[in-house]
Amino acid sequence: MQTSHLNADGTPQYTNRLATETSPYLRQHAHNPVDWYPWGAEALERARTQNKPIHLSVGYRACHWCHVLADESFEDADTAQVLNDNFINIKVDREERPDIDRIYQIAQQMLTQRSGGWPLTMFLTPDDQRPFFGGTYFPKQARYGLPAFRELLLRVAQYYREHATELRAQNEALMTAFAELQPPPAGADSELTAAPLEACRAQLARSFDAQNGGFGGAPKFPHPQTIEWLLRHWRSSAGDPEPDLQALYMATLTLRRMADGGIYDQLGGGFCRYSVDAHWMIPHFEKMLYDNAALLGTYADAALASGDDFYRRVVRETAAWAQREMQSPQGGFYSSLDADSEGHEGRFYVWDREQVRSLLSADEYAVFAPRYGLDQPANFEGHWHLRVLASLEDIATRLGINVMQATALNDGARAKLLAVRAQRVWPARDDKVLTSWNALMIRGLAVAARALAEDEFAVAATRALDFIRGQLWRDGRLLVTSMEGRAHLNAYLDDYVYLADAILELQQVRFRPGELQFAQALMEVVLQHFADASAGGFFFTSDDHETLIHRSKVLSDDATPAGNGIGARVLLRLGYLLGEPRYLAAAEGTVRAAWPALQKWPQAHMSLLGALEELLTPPEIVILRGEARTIDGWRRELAQVYAPHRLLLAIPADTPDLPAALADKTARAAPVAYLCRGSSCSAPLDSLAALREALGSPD
Repeated sequence: MQTSHLNADGTPQYTNRLATETSPYLRQHAHNPVDWYPWGAEALERARTQNKPIHLSVGYRACHWCHVLADESFEDADTAQVLNDNFINIKVDREERPDIDRIYQIAQQMLTQRSGGWPLTMFLTPDDQRPFFGGTYFPKQARYGLPAFRELLLRVAQYYREHATELRAQNEALMTAFAELQPPPAGADSELTAAPLEACRAQLARSFDAQNGGFGGAPKFPHPQTIEWLLRHWRSSAGDPEPDLQALYMATLTLRRMADGGIYDQLGGGFCRYSVDAHWMIPHFEKMLYDNAALLGTYADAALASGDDFYRRVVRETAAWAQREMQSPQGGFYSSLDADSEGHEGRFYVWDREQVRSLLSADEYAVFAPRYGLDQPANFEGHWHLRVLASLEDIATRLGINVMQATALNDGARAKLLAVRAQRVWPARDDKVLTSWNALMIRGLAVAARALAEDEFAVAATRALDFIRGQLWRDGRLLVTSMEGRAHLNAYLDDYVYLADAILELQQVRFRPGELQFAQALMEVVLQHFADASAGGFFFTSDDHETLIHRSKVLSDDATPAGNGIGARVLLRLGYLLGEPRYLAAAEGTVRAAWPALQKWPQAHMSLLGALEELLTPPEIVILRGEARTIDGWRRELAQVYAPHRLLLAIPADTPDLPAALADKTARAAPVAYLCRGSSCSAPLDSLAALREALGSPD
């Protein structure tokens, strides 16, 4: 978005307080005629002293409708005048301030009885920031059943002036509703069972789309946590008389349909955020780091579970996209790519048929056109968005060539078109580096490195981890975001637990004691500053965080997994690995805090279901000790089996500074393995064959 308000010399006519912020999304609005403030003491004090209600606008850079609202209303001088005269206007990047976004999304749903989303538009009382009206996108002119934004602003301002007393009563009721969001935890004498796991499995079967994959209808989101859980559920049933092959089928069909669909970038790799249709054909075109991080690990798991090279290809292409287009020279990963370029959604990605024909040889086009639907009618606003419609085997048969020839022609065509596409006007990239999303990408790359035996992925993950330790870890605490050398904002629960989880995954590729100590330090901060001592589990913000109208405790997953679920699983694994009862007790307390929600809505709590699984059946922990080259060979062999409930660490004999529980697993003259289940460990196993037997063939 570029401002249309310029002086004669081309400089911006307006500049507000967003110009010095780290968020590219906030900076986009720095030259609006709206007198924007970032969320902070200055804005809140100005609202109090002037007794003006707060207009809170929350969005993010890759959000298409955020751009539409900005172009229609925030760039409009008349609308800006109404905003400036009647409100203190605060702009928030939901990716930097998910604490604020979570609170006011919930409030919007309570007030309007409608689902939330972005842009989020809320109106708050000036003295205590309690919301009294809200919505999402409002158009400049009345349409879509929505009022015109400027008229709405005038009505809201008038209502606030005339009904302040009534608003106080409404706000008290809202705050009571916030206080009742969390039901009491399960008591210490309540039995935790596998019932939520069984209920979730049944619910997923009912909502599964057997033709297109995925769950439910349009719009369709990838839901990688759900797919990962189905893969784990299948693996857990492998020893049963009737293994749950349907769970494997639901997971792999969904992954295949997505990767063949338009939600996947068929030329450059990587996934868009969601599909607007049930067939995964047309996406909402923004690419988010967190989606691709999670899907990277999920496709790697599927490659390991199925042995299918299709999933390996998707992993390699997605990892290549992340490193090529999203990793900074300093090692951290950027946040997102916009849906729009040149003012149009999807323009960067779509094609004209004749343009493609002109760029390819006749033989390449003969393969490429039926493969990606160019022999069919246009599927996106008169253009073609690529998706797989025919197998290379079928195309080869039709053309009278072999599959290797068809594959080579297709790969050549893809490379040519990718090079041409790179010359187009690119979608804007959000260049801030977020700790939590980087942690998810570190984890995804670590899983992929282990599953595909690709050391390059581990190198990229390590660069990102080193960036976070160097730039976003200060005085024993994490920061949320870094942009152009400036890091700030007190980190959230997700930042800590995602990063600890990522570090544990990375240790399964190569072991570094300093990183394990860092993971433990992260979880000590979680226990000290985020724990709910009375009810169990963890708050989203720390005890020394800015005071907001509500301190959230997030149990359900959304586009990213719930910090409570990831945190509980990390505490279980670290607790057993390091022999730390405090961690195990905190993990159980978290699951008990979530137990009422797990019983009612298990499918909304996939990350907590993962913690419940390992609470009921502790993970296997395999410690390899010995000469580095030899035990790494053992590790690589064992890593070629899909074993999601196993933690495998190869610790060279000369590794210093090990915690006591690992130092006790002493190295010997020859390689040796220690197998632990829960708090019980085997005698040393002195051969790979003996270890395999103890694990249970073929594991």
